Amino acid sequence: MAQAHGKQHDYHLLDPSPWPITASLSAFVTAIGAVIWMRSLGEGATGLFGVHGPWVFALGFLGLVGTATLWWRDVIIEANRGDHTPVVQLHLRYGVLLFIASEVMFFVAWFWAYFDFALFPADIYTPDNVKEALGMVQRNTLFGGQWPPVPVESTDAVIPATGAPVNGYFKGTFDPWGIPFVNTLILLLSGVTVTWAHHALLKNDRRGLVLGLLATVILGAIFTALQAYEYMHAAFTFGGHAYGSAFFMATGFHGAHVIIGTIFLLVCLVRAIRGAFTPQQHFGFEAAAWYWHFVDVVWLFLFASIYIWGAGANPGVGH
Repeated sequence: MAQAHGKQHDYHLLDPSPWPITASLSAFVTAIGAVIWMRSLGEGATGLFGVHGPWVFALGFLGLVGTATLWWRDVIIEANRGDHTPVVQLHLRYGVLLFIASEVMFFVAWFWAYFDFALFPADIYTPDNVKEALGMVQRNTLFGGQWPPVPVESTDAVIPATGAPVNGYFKGTFDPWGIPFVNTLILLLSGVTVTWAHHALLKNDRRGLVLGLLATVILGAIFTALQAYEYMHAAFTFGGHAYGSAFFMATGFHGAHVIIGTIFLLVCLVRAIRGAFTPQQHFGFEAAAWYWHFVDVVWLFLFASIYIWGAGANPGVGH
């Protein structure tokens, strides 16, 4: 009789949890806060119902951070009590792979935008009379019919909804063999160190695991610092020029992924120091390593296409 009520399968039936609904509500508040914040920046509004966008955004973001922390804490508890059977671990791996696939398509959008500008700087597929009727900016006028665009000191771009001017300029591209090349070496080295940590874990080498993770976290932080320095010395702006928009969206979202991946690995480092991983059970670390390798590969495409291929004849001019 006791056997009839026991678990007769390898799957894990989740306990009731509040985290899906709190995650949804926090994401909703974060999105609303971001919209209010951006509208206030563009239109000079003070907020919605007297509430400022940054405060709404911060509230929702803190809710997301808290939910993620408590939810993943519960997942760790489930793993430690034996709920993550080999079948469950396999499905967790499928989930991470699908997540990374969705991230790939996310970056496809930014690459698509960049190559659309780069391959069609004169906008040859849209008739001029159509663009004039819609009040759209002519690409040929904005880019000078070439890519990288002809350097300009300022642009006359406006916000379509309000007609407010956007101050922007484009003086030149980055030299790909300066900071971008150094950052490429840093990320490639970080891929080596995280692999070293993984192999050390499989051999139950705790010291190698901790050192490898520590080195990877440090390299990720150095990459972020160098990219922030690079942004501060860019010869173009995000607003007012399509080159800056395409560049900062693609490389900026990659930078955000580097920060997320660094935090992911930092949590794994803390858990490794506490002895949380074993050679047989370490899916959390494995997922972090997969994510970090994905970040590395995306950067190689960014470096090859945007920094090298899109550098133009005089990279580094204007910096």
